Amino acid sequence: MDKDSAKLKDALKHLEHLHPKKIDLGLERIERVLKALGNPQDSLPPTVHIAGTNGKGSTLAFLRAIAEAQGLRVHVYTSPHLVSFRERIVLAGAMIEEPVLLDALARVQTANDGKPLSFFEATTAAAFLAFSEHPADLLLLETGLGGRYDATNVISQPAAIAITAIDYDHKEFLGNDLAGIAREKAGIFKPHTPAFSAPQTNLVRAVLSSEAATARTDLKNLDEHFHCYRQQGRLVYEDEGQLLDLPLPALTGDHQTINAGLAIAIAKTLHIDDRAIAKGIANARWPARLHPLTHGPLFEITNAHQAELWLDGGHNPHAARAIAAALAEIENKSPRPLVLVMGMLANKDAPGFLDAFTGLAHALIAVPIRDHAAIGPDSLIDMAKGRGLEAYAADTLTQAVIKACTLKTEMPPRILICGSLYLAGEALALG
Repeated sequence: MDKDSAKLKDALKHLEHLHPKKIDLGLERIERVLKALGNPQDSLPPTVHIAGTNGKGSTLAFLRAIAEAQGLRVHVYTSPHLVSFRERIVLAGAMIEEPVLLDALARVQTANDGKPLSFFEATTAAAFLAFSEHPADLLLLETGLGGRYDATNVISQPAAIAITAIDYDHKEFLGNDLAGIAREKAGIFKPHTPAFSAPQTNLVRAVLSSEAATARTDLKNLDEHFHCYRQQGRLVYEDEGQLLDLPLPALTGDHQTINAGLAIAIAKTLHIDDRAIAKGIANARWPARLHPLTHGPLFEITNAHQAELWLDGGHNPHAARAIAAALAEIENKSPRPLVLVMGMLANKDAPGFLDAFTGLAHALIAVPIRDHAAIGPDSLIDMAKGRGLEAYAADTLTQAVIKACTLKTEMPPRILICGSLYLAGEALALG
């Protein structure tokens, strides 16, 4: 449940009525409003712009932890939020205070003068306004959707660019053409700006290389120009000039090695020292990215049954494959039956998501996602049974976790709440 005040909820609700579409990609509207505000996007600290399908938030979390270990004051812009909208805007290391946010939103409303403006455009303009008025050493800026026509893409000369793994998602806005999706993500490339990419499919890599050449962007690829891998319980990073022996990433899963590698490459181009890199990699935190829940009422239920409880907000097949691979590695070290507690929005690829867990998961408990257009629990049950899973429905997360704990299994289960960031937020909001 959302933890914001009624006043902030009302202000945000009002923004939803400024445009008939929830998402409408394009820069004309936000550029108009930013101009009326005095172009605050031109008065920001050095900015790292991050686009991609999966891994943006984790890469940002590593980079934030590294920069803060260096003693830098860091602004952060991410979306969506899990519990409070204020999570999206971090000012010099602290979540934006409600009065500051309300003031920025009101000024955006005045500058907009009742003209069409999407919710994301309005809140992005408010974020830029707040960032420009509070001193910091670095801004970590995550795109919302796509890249070229994303509201964040008004930064004329970022300090560095990161492209995380690109795959299918948001097909209703970005389409089914993977090359086209890659071109849109590459739309954040800027001339003479260092850019770093995660490993990509051959098609995506070719598109990114072509777009970088056209934009005169200096693009370096992980596993070609620099490398990051696990070796003997350590994380090794190497590029043309250096090899770093680092602690393993704080975030779980082999896919986090890639995200950490991207963050390290950017940190080095920002001239952050090796000790800060090591400390940041070991201490990064990013909720709802395959992390164990160790407190709150859901944990109390699982702890009473000697079960494990994990949480991940990944919601597309690419993310599911990464999650499944990480859980398979955990399973090899500590076997337990895996039970998925799952809810998913109606516009997501639930069959593709579930395919990643075939042969790994034992059962699924389907739950609704409140206040959002979601796939019905009965449909999720049918999909799960078609993949050989036991499947049940529950009305709430609490009921689902109780059901998962009381299934007839050889040992207490490993429970994963998954399928949606909204569901992950609901789990975190319970305490």
